[in-house]
Amino acid sequence: MSLATNAADKPTLYKRIRADIEKRILTGEWPPGHRIPFEHQLMARYGCSRMTVNKALSELAQADLIERRRRAGSFVRRPQHMSAVLRIADIRAEITALGRAYGYELIHRSQRAATAADRARLGVKKAGKVVAIACRHSADNVPFAVEDRLIDLASVPEAASADFASEPPGSWLLHHVPWTEAEHTISAIVADDRTAEALDISVGAPCLVIDRYTWRSARTITAVRLLYPGDSHRLVARFQGG
Repeated sequence: MSLATNAADKPTLYKRIRADIEKRILTGEWPPGHRIPFEHQLMARYGCSRMTVNKALSELAQADLIERRRRAGSFVRRPQHMSAVLRIADIRAEITALGRAYGYELIHRSQRAATAADRARLGVKKAGKVVAIACRHSADNVPFAVEDRLIDLASVPEAASADFASEPPGSWLLHHVPWTEAEHTISAIVADDRTAEALDISVGAPCLVIDRYTWRSARTITAVRLLYPGDSHRLVARFQGG
């Protein structure tokens, strides 16, 4: 076979490799997290050069279908999770809507007299009591988000007896406590040791942060901080003008 024929065939071959892998991913044959065959295995399977395989994998990575990890190989990328920013979403419902199994773990719960820091975070001046909650949400046993929440018992006294060991606080509040106003603040941080362990990511990895405050008739209900792995979550807002 001539060099000219080889050169002409290369684009077709790398497209075939890409199409084969893409089909396996989109049909579910290779689920999220599945390891793609190593480059040398693909080279042997298709009888081609490393450059041809690398081009196919690079295009799949650019299309967000696979994730290439240095020294570990390539894996089917987990779909990005999306949250609406113009409404208060129920994380449990979000995960279930994605067709994934929801998991919940209460890390810490305490009831205490509000500290100065608590009052500043809730935007209240009077002394009172709060429920402080730390918990983790997961999807298919993979950490989805960690939550740090304060509930003002002056506004929501029934939260003192709520069973947050079995029901996520966000879900409980949405079903039991009406609200009239909410605010979202969106930012980004890098994971410290504690966050990295909770989300099963590397220290220094980017995290998406949503700080949310809700009120009922000017009385603070809750303040919550949600942290998501930055490479697997994005925010979506759709709205109309006028």
